Amino acid sequence: MKITIYSTVHCPYCVMLKRWLDEQNVQYTDYLVDQNPVAAREMIRLSGQMGVPFSTVEWGDGEMQKILGFDRASFDAAFKKAAEAK
Repeated sequence: MKITIYSTVHCPYCVMLKRWLDEQNVQYTDYLVDQNPVAAREMIRLSGQMGVPFSTVEWGDGEMQKILGFDRASFDAAFKKAAEAK
């Protein structure tokens, strides 16, 4: 499972999401879209919008789950799916 987060420096929900993932000991890649125009374009391509945080969870089989906002239930479901796949 690979998690990518598209965030901004000043977004409080982005900070909360990353802090929560850190507390869960979950690794992720973070792109600051307010400082990285290439990442911003990729986020818009994937999500169709400009809201942050926007995250993707990619599985080994190529499936991708897209999560808009700090949606703990969606992340918990992704973690459960990863645990069941082991």
